[in-house]
Amino acid sequence: MAKTVKVAQTGELSPGTGKVVQADGRSIALFNVDGTFYAIDNTCTHRGGPLGEGELSGDTVQCPWHGAHFNVKTGAVTRPPAGAGVRSFPVKIEGNDVLVEVD
Repeated sequence: MAKTVKVAQTGELSPGTGKVVQADGRSIALFNVDGTFYAIDNTCTHRGGPLGEGELSGDTVQCPWHGAHFNVKTGAVTRPPAGAGVRSFPVKIEGNDVLVEVD
């Protein structure tokens, strides 16, 4: 069953930035793209790099370990070496709270 978890406050992430958050025991990469928040699995499918620590450019994050690119809106791989995408999670904003839906 899906569960909505508060992971951050909107003021914690400026547009164009990301960070690693925890939601119900799961490591999630949270990003602010022009004021809209997106959440994907934090673990790169190539070698397990922390995507939340990667550089965000538009709606694409680059894995800090080996340079794979992922779309933060969908989790899709947009540049190798990763061969598979990562899971994306629904995000809701309630007041100043950033909530992520996990199962």
